[in-house]
Amino acid sequence: MSEESSNLATLRAANPVSAVDLRRIGAHPDQWYPLAWSDELKPGKTLGRRFAGDPIVLYRGSSGKVFALEDRCAHRQVPLHLGVVSGDDLKCHYHGWVYNCAGKCVNVPYLGPERLPTGVKGYPAREIDGLIFVFPGDPTLADSRVPRTLGSSQRRDYKTRRLNREVACHYTFMHENLFDMNHQFMHRKQMGSIRARCLGRNHGEDWAEVEYSFSRTEGKKSVGEQVIVDLMRKRGETKKDFADHMRIRTDYPTQSLKVWVGRDIKQSDDPVLDVWLGYTPLDAEQRTNRTYGYLSVKKPSFPGIIHVVWPFVTWFTENIFREDKDIVEYEQRAHDAQGADWNNEVFPPIRDLRSVLARCGVPMK
Repeated sequence: MSEESSNLATLRAANPVSAVDLRRIGAHPDQWYPLAWSDELKPGKTLGRRFAGDPIVLYRGSSGKVFALEDRCAHRQVPLHLGVVSGDDLKCHYHGWVYNCAGKCVNVPYLGPERLPTGVKGYPAREIDGLIFVFPGDPTLADSRVPRTLGSSQRRDYKTRRLNREVACHYTFMHENLFDMNHQFMHRKQMGSIRARCLGRNHGEDWAEVEYSFSRTEGKKSVGEQVIVDLMRKRGETKKDFADHMRIRTDYPTQSLKVWVGRDIKQSDDPVLDVWLGYTPLDAEQRTNRTYGYLSVKKPSFPGIIHVVWPFVTWFTENIFREDKDIVEYEQRAHDAQGADWNNEVFPPIRDLRSVLARCGVPMK
């Protein structure tokens, strides 16, 4: 065995989680996952979506409610999202078979109601803060696991923008990328040189949390960064006065990031930046995900100024997210080329997080 292989074997022996290929741990179906924005689904219309390779049709009935069914007609397996909404039922585009909102076949026009075949799978569906969520797993668990709220997205004292992109990587790369602020070097063109300092970490059965403070070692702030942070400082505060910090938390399967500025920061204080993120795997191998999220910035006391400077916030955050998207897709390609998870992870908070993700997910076949 080479020295390099021996060192890797020693590291993996010291860290049992590294022996698990995290990229072959699937998102657990017994959770709620976002599949669409509420305003994408108009009354009487359908949307075809996927969760981990399973096709799901969303439709909004005449009652205004959203329903979710397997997106395959039990007859000829054609997509039901091609069909027609009738009341709170859905008619297949091909032969007009009718399914109710639970997926039961309630009519075959040319046979009558006496000889009805088996229907299709139905999924619990909910609208929460402008997103449509579906529960792919055991429906008896759905009500007990409904997300309460999605960050500060619905608060009037925050200005919020949506985050919505398809990323060609396993969802666990997304969790790790956000959790590890030591990668700020990658964002040097957007933010200058930033050094992150870990203030503490904690984790439990299905969650992990890490906190950071930051110092600038080189370069200047971008306008977007100044808007998010500096407008919320108290008048007269200087660099020596404040103790800004960031808290990142995974509450399986979602993530949040909050930033506070100023002195005497308490957990009950409103963050200046509040980000909520959900990652929905798309393909059966879960090598792609749809990232849904909200980025909310606390409105400063100057009336209307947040709307004036908002284009700078959008420009800044889009550049950051683009760089993050590119790098996690490189990570996925490296995994595919090597055929295994060879990440040599040494940062304790990420090892905590990997333990949570490995424990809460389900091995893929």
